[in-house]
Amino acid sequence: MKNAIGKKRRLGGAAVEMAIVMPLLLTMLFGIIEYGWMFNVRQGLSTAAREGARTATLPGSTEADVQARVNEYLAPLGITSASVTLTRATEGNPTETVSVIVPYADVTLVGDYFGTGRTEVGAKVSMRKEGF
Repeated sequence: MKNAIGKKRRLGGAAVEMAIVMPLLLTMLFGIIEYGWMFNVRQGLSTAAREGARTATLPGSTEADVQARVNEYLAPLGITSASVTLTRATEGNPTETVSVIVPYADVTLVGDYFGTGRTEVGAKVSMRKEGF
């Protein structure tokens, strides 16, 4: 009988330990998932900005062409709220610059649970326009 009672106490202790450790483990798991997702989003934004800048350097390209190209690369990520800013080349500065910014709340999986304080995620790419 004594062994059975002692075993029950150990089982109860394991449940208490699990209740204490489980929130920490879940927080770490969701943190890893969120980090991976945000890495993927940042890569997608960087790729979209780079493709937008490539499009902008083509002769006769318009802002609508750049916007369409950026949206084409953001569509697989499900990002529809991106703000695209194009800075055209000037006489003294022969570079085309494309900036793509998305509100952080639109791309996060867990909200501001980890207290990042971010309001937006973005990427900015500049490419030289040849023959300008």
